[in-house]
Amino acid sequence: MASRPLAIGAISAPNSLDPHFYQSPTNNQTLRQIFDPLLTEDAEGRLRPLLAQSWRALDELTWEFTLRPGVRFHDGTPLTPDDVAFTIERVPNVLNSPGSFAPYVRNIAAVDVIDATRFRIRSKTPNPYLDRDFTNLYILSRKIHADAATADFTSGKLAVGTGAFRYAGFTVGQQIELDRNPDFWGTPTGWSRIRTRFIPDAGARVAGLLAGDLDLIDGVPVQDVAHLAADPKVAIFSVASATSVYLFPDASRDQSPFVTDRTGQPLDRNPLKDPRVRKALSLAIDRKGIVEKLLLGQGIPTDQFAPPPAPDRLPGRPAPVADPVRAKQLLAEAGYPDGFGLTIHGPSGFFTSDVAVLQAVAQGFSRIGVDTKVETLPIATFFSRATNRDFALFMTTYATTNSAELLRQVVLTKNPDTGACRAVQPPALFQPEG
Repeated sequence: MASRPLAIGAISAPNSLDPHFYQSPTNNQTLRQIFDPLLTEDAEGRLRPLLAQSWRALDELTWEFTLRPGVRFHDGTPLTPDDVAFTIERVPNVLNSPGSFAPYVRNIAAVDVIDATRFRIRSKTPNPYLDRDFTNLYILSRKIHADAATADFTSGKLAVGTGAFRYAGFTVGQQIELDRNPDFWGTPTGWSRIRTRFIPDAGARVAGLLAGDLDLIDGVPVQDVAHLAADPKVAIFSVASATSVYLFPDASRDQSPFVTDRTGQPLDRNPLKDPRVRKALSLAIDRKGIVEKLLLGQGIPTDQFAPPPAPDRLPGRPAPVADPVRAKQLLAEAGYPDGFGLTIHGPSGFFTSDVAVLQAVAQGFSRIGVDTKVETLPIATFFSRATNRDFALFMTTYATTNSAELLRQVVLTKNPDTGACRAVQPPALFQPEG
């Protein structure tokens, strides 16, 4: 076992340690060290057992799971099927969530406990992806977490899971420290402590790595990949990620903020509601150029939302090709022959080259007559405002290896009755390598 801490430099920080507060890759990858879901996915998107050692569908509405015996939370509390039931109950009731996990449990009608390790989940309607949904839900304990507020996790008071590491300290936006769980149910980790510092500046992460202050970094700047790969003291690892970068348009409101005519005056109608305008904006984006020139090949132009690891993605689809001539025609057909004004928003320091990508998108829009400005914000501010729908068009990401999940979480039209709350036809840009 290693005696010193593993020092990690991460591009972005979680905004909470509540595992049900915010469905984001940043939060999930940090909390995965402390908490466990029932199942997990490997790099190729295949399901693997975790807290559940086996599972099967009994009929169209019923699944049976068997928990791994002997699993305990960090304080010694045993894991039981009732904890799964509690987790499902808790998820929709987490207050002020900027990205709820509720879609994963909304279709569940009941959890029936059979014995000390077995339970059945009954859904309201058939859900062939129910097992995959449970790769996204970290299991909590009714005994420990029955009255837990989000602040109790972030303070460390109730950051108690079944994972390989225990909470040892957290400074919001700066760093998290984790100690090895000596009673972990799985293979023991080789590190006694992990210290992750959140360093949004790419140059600072690389400098820390080369100086020996950091052992591992993510978000490697694309311009540094070649020379780091040539350094015998450094190893570079990459894989086609499960993340899709896309634009989220305000396609529902009659008037939208940050949309004007070419003189800066408000428009009496929201052009983003028109599918011809959204198609025009998509055709204005040079996805291949973004990947080849800005990302230096560290990504894949999207041919669909589903990323390469998704086993149910459609094969053989070509990526959209930029066509500014057709884009201008579509704008004219929609009633905007002279274009309009638009400010697009995005996070800064969320993924590699995010600001440069957004600027390239804006340049493409401007070339077809949509006079576009860019505004980037710190991650916490950006996602809070994006959740409040403060923007007309913003860039974000979604990570999953389930094509249906992307449709359910990203593409569905907003419908309060069903809980769908996303955009219509958001243009997908590229899938970065991770």
